[in-house]
Amino acid sequence: MTRLVLPLLLIGLAACEAPSPPVRPAMAAESAQAASAAVTASRRTAITDAVARVAPAVVTVQTERRERVAADEFDWFFGRRSAERSAASIGSGFILRADGLIITNAHVVSAAATVAVALRDGTTYPATVLGADEVNDIAVLRIDAKDLPVAPLGDSRDVLVGEWAIAIGNPFGFALGNPEPSVTAGVISGTGRNLVARTQGGASTYDMLQTDAAINPGNSGGPLVNAAGEVIGVNTVIYTPSQGSVGLGFAVPINRVVRVADDLVANGAVRRPWIGVKLRVPSGANPREALAAGAVISTVVPGSPAAAAGLRVGDQIVGVGSRVIRSYFDWESDLLDRRVGERIAIRLVRAGREVDVTVSVADLPEIGAPKVQVLREMELVSLTPTIRGERGIRSTRGALVYRVSERIASAIGIQVGDVLVGINRVAVDDAAAAARLLDYFAGRGPIELVFERSGAIFSTDIVIK
Repeated sequence: MTRLVLPLLLIGLAACEAPSPPVRPAMAAESAQAASAAVTASRRTAITDAVARVAPAVVTVQTERRERVAADEFDWFFGRRSAERSAASIGSGFILRADGLIITNAHVVSAAATVAVALRDGTTYPATVLGADEVNDIAVLRIDAKDLPVAPLGDSRDVLVGEWAIAIGNPFGFALGNPEPSVTAGVISGTGRNLVARTQGGASTYDMLQTDAAINPGNSGGPLVNAAGEVIGVNTVIYTPSQGSVGLGFAVPINRVVRVADDLVANGAVRRPWIGVKLRVPSGANPREALAAGAVISTVVPGSPAAAAGLRVGDQIVGVGSRVIRSYFDWESDLLDRRVGERIAIRLVRAGREVDVTVSVADLPEIGAPKVQVLREMELVSLTPTIRGERGIRSTRGALVYRVSERIASAIGIQVGDVLVGINRVAVDDAAAAARLLDYFAGRGPIELVFERSGAIFSTDIVIK
């Protein structure tokens, strides 16, 4: 019996030691696919998802300007003192509405002879500038297209310092080889930032979003996006000594952009909120000095809403609604986001006592005034007592320069806010008189323009052929 059992045991042991069957090919493929899916999933982040949501609505804005340049020697010999050339530039923008409404910066399309918009796939459309607001640096364009991808909008009041910030645009334009937008990422470095003009006549910008996401030339007008894939601002300016990004970029908050765009679409211009006060501004507009000075009223324009509400020179504004006002920066920032017709509650300190007043917001006087266009590139507004009071103008008669192209401004030195008071030694009574005088003297040699700026009188010459 032993001889019969032993072989059976050996056979059983041999069966137990046999090798496992090979893994099936289908199981190996499934394992590889799972690994690949895991890698793909790890590559997708909030940033990639946000870009995928907004990038289809980002566009390239192409402009062409006409510039006056010095004539070459040949032209000079034959009596031509200047010549004209074309200069092309590129910025960014994004689609606000599916029917072809585009947002970009005002400086991107300023003084442009032609404007075109290129979509992500390279399709290009001629564009019309519906309106531009230099104060907020926002412009609205329209192209003849339908069913376009639209950029989702966020709420700039809900922006958190430290949250992701993604800049999408076209830095350096098509130099990178295609119309696909570029993406840079960083964080929101700050909110409520104020950039004060460093030169006389320069513009100040208030209540901006600050980011360290790289913003370079060509990014202007493109969207600043949060991690949810919502536009929270429009990239506008960088603070840099080298013309390249150093981590100090600024964007206009999207809530203000929408308000400005609504005005531009409806009226072609922004209704600028105004109550008729000026605040004391320290010399040089040093931010630290401005904060120490507070928000003290230096001027109340006669006949203004502020005058009607009883505001006085020397009153210190300490609050508007629920917002604390510490300096003229805070005041200007708050006023930018007010709407004409709105009534606002202002808290004052007067002779050591707190006083509450309610003021109605009106249009800035020159905004509603009739405009007279001259030279095709300049708009004038007749000087009124209210405008004089608002701007602190000494002249009692004249024409305020409401708008002027970069070409004219650089050629003869005229700026927005200058007041024409004389043309070829003839006094200018109003905007219509200025237009008549310029038309009369055109083609008769150099025309002397006399104007007031910051209380001083200057003159310049212009030749109209």
